[in-house]
Parts: sequence; structure tokens; C-alpha cells
Amino acid sequence: MRLRLSAAVAASLLAAACSRTPPPAATPAPAPEPVVAMIPAPMPKGATPGMRIPARLPDGRWATPNVGLSAAGMTWHLRAALNVAVLACHGPQQAAMVDAYNTLLNTRKAELANAQTALQQEYRATRGKEWEDAFDDQMTRLYNFFAQDFAHAAFCAAAEDALATIATVPPSGLSSYAAQRLPVLEAPFTDFFAAYDRWRTGTLVRAPQAPTTVAASGLAATG
Repeated sequence: MRLRLSAAVAASLLAAACSRTPPPAATPAPAPEPVVAMIPAPMPKGATPGMRIPARLPDGRWATPNVGLSAAGMTWHLRAALNVAVLACHGPQQAAMVDAYNTLLNTRKAELANAQTALQQEYRATRGKEWEDAFDDQMTRLYNFFAQDFAHAAFCAAAEDALATIATVPPSGLSSYAAQRLPVLEAPFTDFFAAYDRWRTGTLVRAPQAPTTVAASGLAATG
């Protein structure tokens, strides 16, 4: 005997089936964390074992000739850094750098003279009769600092950029500009010191990864 469902019962069963909420999709398992290979920091290019670098100060800075400067000191040290650059940075950009530096000396003569006088007064106040020798020694140290070969390329690039923009500095704004630019000119050297310190202390750093290229199919491939 065949059982026949009434139209009402069939409709009721169909409605119940349609009203059922489908089960939630399974949450995919999280992807495994990538394994990061660590290696001892390499010795930076231009370094030699046992070379001397400035001491690290308690605030994390390096004890370079540019630490603890007044506004006058930063202005005068900026001039010194740019002076080193126009003498040492050879190449097609040197002529433009020399022109910009000479323009700086001519158009900012008063500001530079005031900075030099103020800085020398600081030495007189702290070094007494020996102030002039102390000042000359510090200037020699400063010039030698910016002339160090290991940061030559990056320093020249920073100096070229500084000389290209210094003409836009508003009147009496040279000290503010020096406060911004002197750390940029010094950064190639302090970055080197930090890299050398990581090497000599055996600090672990992330291992370099193989370069990734995109194949014609759009899939990433490593080479």
C-alpha cells in the first residue's frame, strides 16, 4: 500500500526543511608561524676587527663631536660638515655642491660669524686660557669625523641634499635648519657604529632571505 501525504503535510515538511539554519562553516586552522632564521650580525662594510668607535652614552647616543651642542654649535658644526663634503665628495655633483656652499658662505655670513663667536665664547667660559687650543682640537676632531671613509657615500648623498635645500631656509632660520640637518649628516656614521657594535657583541639578527620574483603565471618563485 502506498502512503500518500496530504498537500498540507507536504507543505509543512517543506517549510520546516527550508527553515533549518545550515551548520556554521568549519573555522580553518591558523597558518603556521613562519620560521625566522637568526644569524650573528655581520661585520659592516669598511670595518676592521678591533677598530675604535665612540663610546655609547647612557641615553643611547654615540659620543661623537656633535653631542651636547648649543644652537651656535650646531650651526658651526653644520658648516664644517658641508665644508668637508665639498672637498671630499668628488663626482658630477661636486661642482653644484661647491657653488651652493659658496652661496651659503656669502648669503649667511652674519649668521655664521655670530655662531662661531658664540661657540668660541662657550669655550672661553669653560676652558679658560686653554680655550683656543681646545677649540682647535675639537674642530680637527670634527673634520676628521666627517672625513671617515666607511660612511663616505651616504654622507656625500646627505650633504648633497642639504646643500640643494639650504638656499630655501628663511632669514635667521639657519640654526633651526642646522638642528634638523646635522643629525642627518651624522647618521651614516652612527648607523655604522651601531652595526659594528652588533657584530662585535655577537648580536643575533634576522638572516637575509632569498630574493622573490614573480613568474609569468603570477605565482611567486624564489631564485
